[in-house]
Formats: sequence, C-alpha cells, structure tokens
Amino acid sequence: MDVQVEVLGELKELRSRLRNTVGSSVASTDGLLIAHDVSGVEPDMLAALSAAYLALGQQLAGALDRGTFRDTVTRAAHGHVGVYAAGQSALLTVLTGPDTNIGRLHLEARGSADRIGALVDAALTRLS
Repeated sequence: MDVQVEVLGELKELRSRLRNTVGSSVASTDGLLIAHDVSGVEPDMLAALSAAYLALGQQLAGALDRGTFRDTVTRAAHGHVGVYAAGQSALLTVLTGPDTNIGRLHLEARGSADRIGALVDAALTRLS
C-alpha cells in the first residue's frame, strides 16, 4: 500500500479519537508535505512552518542539553498547535480547538506520531 494512503488513514483515525481536532498534517523534516487532513489552511504552508518549528525545538532542546526533541504545543486564542516528531524523517502537526484536553492530545498524537514515523521511515528504507 502507498505510504501516503496509510498516513492519511492514520490522520483520519486521529481525528475520530481526538475530540476538537480541526486538522492534521504529516511532513518531512525538511518541510515537504506527505499527507494532510486540513481545510481552511494551506497544507504546504503548514508543512513548511511545522518543519521550521521542529528545527527550532531541536535547537532549543540540544542547546539546553535536554535530549532529543519529542513534541511541543502552542496554545493560542482559538486553539492549539501540536508538533510531534514522527520517526527520523517526519513530523505530525495537529490543530485543535481551544477546549482540547492537552493530556488527551499528547496521548493520542504521540501514538499516531509513533505509527506514522514507522510507516515513513520504512518507506524511505525501501527506497534507499
């Protein structure tokens, strides 16, 4: 099966498990869109911004000797943006509404990021 189709399936399952999800996307760590489940947001822009956010998080964690970047959540007036490392080569971004339970967001998104990371990393291994 095509990795993009499998990743999209995981994004749709995440939306069904996590109340208040507005959308989600998966991008490569260099900002190239792999799959998305968003509307009202330009998916390519979301992928590029998420990769920049990931890079900043990696630099911050590394500079402060906190280990490997895992995730970050930004709380804004109209909701949350969560960015999660997904394996070695990808990242998951989740957009939610303002009433989201952050613990539940982490629980669901981290599991999805692990599964998505395994799919993307396996696909890249097959290509190399």
